[in-house]
Amino acid sequence: MAGFTEQFFDLALGLDEYWRVDEVSADHKKKEIEVILTYTGSKAECPVTFDLCPIYDHVKVRRWRHLDVLEYKTFLVTSLPRIKNSKGSVVTVVPPWAAKSSRYTFSFETRAIDVLKATQNQTSAASLMNCSFDTINSIMHRSVQRGLGRRPIDIVIKNLSVDEKSFQKGHSYITVVSCPNAGVVLDVCLGRTKKATKNLIRKVVPEEHINKVETVSMDMWKAYNNAVKEVLPGAKPIHDRFHLVKYLNEGLDRVRRREVKSNEELRNSRYALLKNPENLTEKQQIKFEAIQKANYEVSRAWTIRENFKAIWGINTLREALSLFCKWSGSVASSQIKEMYKIAQLFNRHLEGVCNALVETFSNAMAERLNGKIQEVKSRSKGYRKFENFRSAILFFHGGLQLYPLKTR
Repeated sequence: MAGFTEQFFDLALGLDEYWRVDEVSADHKKKEIEVILTYTGSKAECPVTFDLCPIYDHVKVRRWRHLDVLEYKTFLVTSLPRIKNSKGSVVTVVPPWAAKSSRYTFSFETRAIDVLKATQNQTSAASLMNCSFDTINSIMHRSVQRGLGRRPIDIVIKNLSVDEKSFQKGHSYITVVSCPNAGVVLDVCLGRTKKATKNLIRKVVPEEHINKVETVSMDMWKAYNNAVKEVLPGAKPIHDRFHLVKYLNEGLDRVRRREVKSNEELRNSRYALLKNPENLTEKQQIKFEAIQKANYEVSRAWTIRENFKAIWGINTLREALSLFCKWSGSVASSQIKEMYKIAQLFNRHLEGVCNALVETFSNAMAERLNGKIQEVKSRSKGYRKFENFRSAILFFHGGLQLYPLKTR
């Protein structure tokens, strides 16, 4: 008759009637507990055909990591039965406490996912779970693959965002495709070439939904634009407002840097000119007003930027095109070379720029996700392997169903 300890674990594990706890042993030096289990049935369910089949034999003894008991690492230990199914194949029975080929229980995996979510750091999670980094890393990869497999394939994504994110030092980038409506990353790929971007879009948008994508928000990177045109020919390209203003700010700052060499008053004026007027400090406001009163090119460059921003929210594409052409003409008349180059750039991407003036969708959500991805990267002090970086991004910001589901 089983003792109290065996009965306790029998109840605590909640296994079915065919599994029995035969023995519980403890190694106090290693601080480990082993719970020895035995399958008592004469038949078992085949994981392939789901038929009840006679036991054929048993495999070698295996161990599965379970939740700690009194700070002791706890393992479930047994020799899994094999059955011979109706097709004549000999198959190993899948245990009710773990997934096939897994070496940790559903309970351990669930707790590890919770801890990893809370810490957002694999090293910290491994320390709290009293396991190796590789175990946590394996659980993260497994849960991401499980979550991607559970994504419904019948949901139509009408709006996409394509953005880049630095991966490693130098010119190493990843491309991030996200859904601005849901605020989740759909997937990422290494590099930002046209080929890589096309493959990524095809990966996240099923072929039958290609013509249902209405808008794609992105910057003016040539590879992204060409990839979208080829893969999603019916989607409107939108060069999001964040990047358009970024270009204008860069032009404005180049004018300031050129003029500051001969105008002492422009020193330390960068933030007074680049900030939105309502966000200026009192000191910056004084500086800004002094510059506006003077006859500097940077003052006219600032007006060019503000005039462009004033076009936002136009109701029709025709009106947006008309106002943009007037704005572009005024930039040419200003003869400010830095701003004229930006106006030429906008003209080369006229469709995407005008769509941005009318459409409400932008890369604002993508930029927020970009910031969150940077946090993931910073907490782990960078990633050497792209596969690990991808899994971390999707684990924390993919909106995936990560948890294991018990089969019984």
